[in-house]
Amino acid sequence: DHPGLKKDRELLQTIPGIGKVLSSELTATLRSREFGHASEPAAFIGLVPVMAISGSSVRKRPVMSKAGSGRLRAKLYLGAVVAIQHNALIKAHYERLVSRGKAKMSALGAAMRKLVQMAYGVLKHQQGYDPQWAG
Repeated sequence: DHPGLKKDRELLQTIPGIGKVLSSELTATLRSREFGHASEPAAFIGLVPVMAISGSSVRKRPVMSKAGSGRLRAKLYLGAVVAIQHNALIKAHYERLVSRGKAKMSALGAAMRKLVQMAYGVLKHQQGYDPQWAG
């Protein structure tokens, strides 16, 4: 019922791939603390790659940190799948990574991170999503 949070949810829903459920979760997460840069909420949610290095062992492929809420990451996964189909910027980002040889799940994780960064930008500037400005 809070008018500011209600406006934030409406702004987030202007991003293709973010619906009512995901906008509520992202509003709660992004307004729960102060983030200084778009990469910080992605790290907080657990969408950043972490290198697996242990002493003299061979380097393993990077994995997502999974530091934050698994429930939010599950909703972001579905939001990213929709965004790949309906959001031109995320689709281009995803296809560029796949064409470079990245695994599809890895590229989908990058799309999830990009979606969070877009959401952060929309809330920071209090303007609806504009693909011309976002690109």
